[in-house]
Amino acid sequence: MGEGGPHDAEARADRWTVAVRRRIALGDAWHRLVGSIPAVLQVSVTAIAAYAFAHYVLGHAVPLLAVTVTISSLGFVRDARPIRVLETAVGMSVGIALAEVLLLGFGQGTWQLAIALVLTLLVARFLSPAASFAIAAAVQSVLVMLLPVPDGGPFVRTLDGLIGGVFALIATALIPRDPRRGARRDGQRLIDEHVRTLASLVAALRLGDVEEADRALARARATQPALESWRATLDSGLAIARISPFLRGAVFDLDRQRTMLSGMDLATRNLRVIARRIDYVSRDGAARPVLADLLARVSVALGVLSQSIGDVAQQPVARQSLLEIAKHLDPVAMLPDSSVSEQALVLVVRPYLVDLLTATGVSTSDAQAALPSV
Repeated sequence: MGEGGPHDAEARADRWTVAVRRRIALGDAWHRLVGSIPAVLQVSVTAIAAYAFAHYVLGHAVPLLAVTVTISSLGFVRDARPIRVLETAVGMSVGIALAEVLLLGFGQGTWQLAIALVLTLLVARFLSPAASFAIAAAVQSVLVMLLPVPDGGPFVRTLDGLIGGVFALIATALIPRDPRRGARRDGQRLIDEHVRTLASLVAALRLGDVEEADRALARARATQPALESWRATLDSGLAIARISPFLRGAVFDLDRQRTMLSGMDLATRNLRVIARRIDYVSRDGAARPVLADLLARVSVALGVLSQSIGDVAQQPVARQSLLEIAKHLDPVAMLPDSSVSEQALVLVVRPYLVDLLTATGVSTSDAQAALPSV
């Protein structure tokens, strides 16, 4: 029997596509699960500690809000800086206190619940730009308005909320989430996006393929989320490492990554310039193997730079590789018989190399000095 017609081939391709997507989804789910274990432990231990203190030490029968405020203040957010935890805890405690005041003055009921909900949402939106924060504060307010008033008089639940906030703050210092792993992952993700973009640009230059150049430009324009994720993780990690006695050793590594981020931020902008320029010149369909080789060498050096985020010993290797490339970036020497537009491509690569060198720890002046005069 034959192997089947084109419809069978399409069906097999569709099945393979579904299978690959399923494996990718399962892989992402597994990495997300493993990566969340430190946060799960931190939130669980802190919530139980806040409950135990309010219940066994202060004698509160059901300190529900001590637990809910703790969980909401810590959460699974990327930004786990103490100031963010404090803002969340204070805002939620204000919402609880506001509901307690309304409950004390007007009692429970449907219209009282509506007023408490509206006021809490307005106050929360004033205190924080995060939409999730307003929802969390509103949930606390609703709990106050709907649950029976506990023994102990007014504002017992406000005290529970403050206890939850205090325990959440203590946890950021005494049970911190090690920020180095997340920062390394985010940094490598950004640099790997550069590598993949350069690979597309190399293919476009070798083949004169404008469609490949279009894909490279689209990828270069999509790098901003990876850049912002790395910045947020580093800002949060440094804030935690500087107050936690258990993470003092992480400060050096995070500071080194922040220096790298500064260079990669500028390099990302220049990568878009390079991609736009190559996308434009590729429309003539001509192959440009010399320029393709240049970007291929830069891509290899970037691969080493990506490894250096987790292994500092690779940083000088990446630096030396980039310095070797930089000293040959003379457009006339590289492309003596080419047009001005092709030589201009070498010129737009020069600031990109300067930025990559600063990411390895070279000063801007030294990086510029490494380039040949033009």
